[in-house]
Amino acid sequence: MTTSLSERASTGVDGLDEVLSGGLVPTRSYMVRGQAGSGKTILGFHFLQRGVDEGETALFVNLEEDLRDLKANADALGFDTDSIEFLDLSPGADAFVEDESYEVFAPSEVEREPLTERIVEGVTAVDPDRVVVDPLTQLRFLLSDDYQFRKQVVGFMRFLKDRGATVLFTVQNTRSLPTDDLEFITDGTVRLDAGAYGKTVSVPKFRGSSTQSGDHAYRITDAGMEVFPALQPGTRDEELAFEQVSSGIPEVDELLHGGIERGTVTIVSGPTGVGKTTLSTQFMKEAAGRGERSVIYLFEENRETFLARSRAVNIPVDEMLAKGTLQVTEVEALERSPQEFARMVRDEVEEEEGADIVMIDGISGYRLTLRGEKEQMLQQMHALGRYLKNAGVTGLFIDETRNVTGEFRATMENISYLADNILFLRHLEVGGELRKAIGVLKKRTSDFERTIREFKITEHGVTVGEPMSGLRGILSGTPEVVERDAERGDAGE
Repeated sequence: MTTSLSERASTGVDGLDEVLSGGLVPTRSYMVRGQAGSGKTILGFHFLQRGVDEGETALFVNLEEDLRDLKANADALGFDTDSIEFLDLSPGADAFVEDESYEVFAPSEVEREPLTERIVEGVTAVDPDRVVVDPLTQLRFLLSDDYQFRKQVVGFMRFLKDRGATVLFTVQNTRSLPTDDLEFITDGTVRLDAGAYGKTVSVPKFRGSSTQSGDHAYRITDAGMEVFPALQPGTRDEELAFEQVSSGIPEVDELLHGGIERGTVTIVSGPTGVGKTTLSTQFMKEAAGRGERSVIYLFEENRETFLARSRAVNIPVDEMLAKGTLQVTEVEALERSPQEFARMVRDEVEEEEGADIVMIDGISGYRLTLRGEKEQMLQQMHALGRYLKNAGVTGLFIDETRNVTGEFRATMENISYLADNILFLRHLEVGGELRKAIGVLKKRTSDFERTIREFKITEHGVTVGEPMSGLRGILSGTPEVVERDAERGDAGE
């Protein structure tokens, strides 16, 4: 049988098919490698279930687990074990009860032939399109040395291939029984690991096709396995028309010389309580008036608090939610991987009524999805920002700086290079009174106003004043009043 590489056999896990550029190449063998409990057997059941759903014959060759337990666990995850054929070669209770010792021949020499015959008979009787062997490494105990093991595995895989079957076999790597030698025998390897920020799946080898490189996240749920591919930024299909997105606040738009550009990434930075989220939500309030859709991901604040605070400053979040122009999603960072969160964003952007603006509030909370891996955080943020830009979506990233006053820092996470625009907010102490200021530090696509203006949040919304030209040293947080009369006198002299 001749197979085109364009034809693929789905693994039954959509995210893994995406990583594999469509699935497995039929009539080839693939190794699933991972530690105990990593989900190898579950992946095997997904693969067989998809075959059953597509009208194919599926065979599970069981070499280790008690068949009743195996079926019960699979049934609990929703797999239809009645439609899957089983060849049970696992050790029975009699292997413990009966005293079978061989004085002349090694156990491997006595037991290997009957086992081989049972495999051949079982496969021939079922004539399967898909086969899972779990775990293949169990055969190593029945063979006298590694050479014989590899030889038998090659013969077994060719036997199945000649019958037109696509094969997944699982292996468990240990120090005493490594499985590196099987990498050369198989057509592809799917590796399940426990990474620094959760469970990861990678494909280090795949003959005949490209795959998505890197570590991709996966999760075991009550429905089996879910895979979340690493975000691929892609490319922009067409150039966006130059269009500015207004904040709805004239003075803020003046600072930005009209607004921020659609399809750019803006970082809004400042210390706690200064109004970063409220300012960013103004862009969404204005977008809702144009019938556009915005999505907010809250990493550091619960949804009800955000909604209550927005109502208190005259942002009609209830009306926006009812009309579908706003969605607010609370994200528990420690329960998500960065790849899983990226999938959430992709789903919102790529659906029929896709998001026009995406806000992440905030970057420090997002970083927790990476369990403190700073370099990984920068890579993931870069990929997310590039993806939004290439999709023509405006991104707003909230970054909380540490100092309330004192030394000025544009961003806390050193991600300023990712931003097309940086808007900053500051607390000021002027004459014993706490005030706030707003300014623009960066804007790639056009010029911007280089003054600093007073910023206020009232029950009527955000108000921004005229440039604070009467103060000096604003970025220090403790500005000094400029004596204009004295300056004029000095100038006259």
